[in-house]
Amino acid sequence: MEKDLLAILLRSENTVFTFKDLSLIWNETNTGLVKKYAYRYVKMGKLYSIRKGVYAKDRNYDRLELANKIFTPAYETVLAREGVVFQKYDRIFVASYLTREVSCDGQLFAFRRIKNTVLLNASGIDNNGTYFIASKERAFLDTVYLNKSYHFDNLSSMNWEECFKLLPMYDNQAMVKRLNSYYKLSKNA
Repeated sequence: MEKDLLAILLRSENTVFTFKDLSLIWNETNTGLVKKYAYRYVKMGKLYSIRKGVYAKDRNYDRLELANKIFTPAYETVLAREGVVFQKYDRIFVASYLTREVSCDGQLFAFRRIKNTVLLNASGIDNNGTYFIASKERAFLDTVYLNKSYHFDNLSSMNWEECFKLLPMYDNQAMVKRLNSYYKLSKNA
């Protein structure tokens, strides 16, 4: 039975697992038993312990997947990767239900609190199978929502129609003004 549990885990698409994930994958309601097996697999070198209650198949796990597992619900934002900002960041930015900076296994994660009506709205959020990630437009709007003033290096690739389509979910008049300013600025550039 125990070998079957490890085989089931290794066949999973996921690279990062919480106790809750392990319970679901193993179909085990006894949390004490789940913890016992997880501890045993870590000790045997079959699982890698990232932090308390969070495990990976090995050290080559997906850091974006980890970002979604530390605090749930959450999704990763993509402005630097999409070329909207040019600054090189040493942290992964994540929208979540709280604001925290977490260092985990040598990686910094910056969680930014966003109101639940926005956080739980799936518009502009992609599910790649193992974690959630914001579209460029959704990440841009989240940043505009969270910051009264923010410098974006490159807005030329922004799909403004999509931005204005997503805007009502924020229900924020000040943000409407800021978005219109960024739109005009991009058209004058």
